[in-house]
Amino acid sequence: MWRRTDDLDPMKLLLVEDDPSMQVALKRTLQNRGMEVEVCGDGRAALAHWKAAQPDVVLLDLTLPGLDGLLVLEQARKDGLATPVLILTARGTVGDRVIGLNSGADDYLPKPFDLDELEARLRALLRRRASAGESAEPAGVGGLHWDRASGAVHWRNEVLDLAPRELALLQALLARPGHAVAKERLFELVFPGEADVQYEAIEVVVYRLRKKLAATGCRLVTLRGLGYLLKAQTG
Repeated sequence: MWRRTDDLDPMKLLLVEDDPSMQVALKRTLQNRGMEVEVCGDGRAALAHWKAAQPDVVLLDLTLPGLDGLLVLEQARKDGLATPVLILTARGTVGDRVIGLNSGADDYLPKPFDLDELEARLRALLRRRASAGESAEPAGVGGLHWDRASGAVHWRNEVLDLAPRELALLQALLARPGHAVAKERLFELVFPGEADVQYEAIEVVVYRLRKKLAATGCRLVTLRGLGYLLKAQTG
């Protein structure tokens, strides 16, 4: 399992890749860059290990024996596992990228790739998670409760079914209950390191999340010049 140190808290990475040579190369490279790396080469084993080990980030290949990578990801999200996921695969078309992101991935990097870019993307995902707060204490507004340890947001004891960017937005708002969060800050947390994304894209995520919160007794309020605020409905 994971090794921890007292003075440093390196990224705990779960690498899910079935190619032995790629496993060895990536594990060695990422360990040399200060990460702790566990490797799984089978989809079903990876899902079980993910649940047990609670990694900081998952680096997931799509073509896996036992259970396809997309199915691993979909099942993990259904089980309330909110760990940031970077898909790493030879399936590099735009359609495949969209499918991966819609299945719950946070980022997507096609093979072949640059190792510096891979490291930058992994650390961006970890920063986003850290920025949302890593306290073990639950946070809540109205009937919504965020378990920061697992990353899941619950309503009436059920995990909310949210896309990754919707979840990231909601976590950022729950991290500061009663306070408006600037649009610029939310964009950084929801689209980390994505320079090709238009700034207005955050409004699309807000719109989708607002619709999903309609039945929860909480409102996502726009405060002009200040940002967005999550508040419980009254009356």
